[in-house]
Amino acid sequence: MYQLCPSILSADFNRLGEQIKILENEGVKWLHIDVMDGDFVPSISFGMPVIKSIRKESGMFFDVHLMVTEPGRYIQDFVDCGADSITVHAEACEDLERTIELIHDAGVKAGISIKPATPVNDISHMLEDVDMVLVMTVQPGFGGQKYIDECTEKIQELRELIDHEGLDVDIQVDGGINEDTLVTVMKAGANLFVAGSWVFKDDIAKNVRNIQNKIHEIADTLE
Repeated sequence: MYQLCPSILSADFNRLGEQIKILENEGVKWLHIDVMDGDFVPSISFGMPVIKSIRKESGMFFDVHLMVTEPGRYIQDFVDCGADSITVHAEACEDLERTIELIHDAGVKAGISIKPATPVNDISHMLEDVDMVLVMTVQPGFGGQKYIDECTEKIQELRELIDHEGLDVDIQVDGGINEDTLVTVMKAGANLFVAGSWVFKDDIAKNVRNIQNKIHEIADTLE
């Protein structure tokens, strides 16, 4: 299952509802929602009120990525405001196993994210317990960065581990995803693609159509 996951961090917040509607009309199923606390990462984005507000108007799958120190404190709050999936950073959790338990206990899908410098080995023991692994292919906290080439090997390593163990775990990539790097990450084994400026710059509907077509083209070559 290949999915484009537009990141609203790159949207125009003055027209957020309108732009999300464009995504839905173009058949986009997932919406990537980056929550940053100014502690785990330097930037501050937004929190529950924004998610609760857009949830009222959207039937999309809300893929909430918490770049937050000790995110276990907020799991229920994000579920209550509309999250369908919550991804936490391995580096941000004192007790990662317990945090993943809290997410599943709240009734939503659970993901683990790792920074570019974090080895796959740090989370390999958790693969049976999660629905998704998010490989950050830039340093978390800022948009518009260039894809870090060394992350390709991590995607490949993850895909091999997941397939070897016969697990149903998605691999999501976030950071520097564009027409060139999409090919790279798909060949490496990723199936969920977070994109910000590639989606929201200029004509959103046209961008989405082009990206979806590109995903299908590459997928056909991988079969």
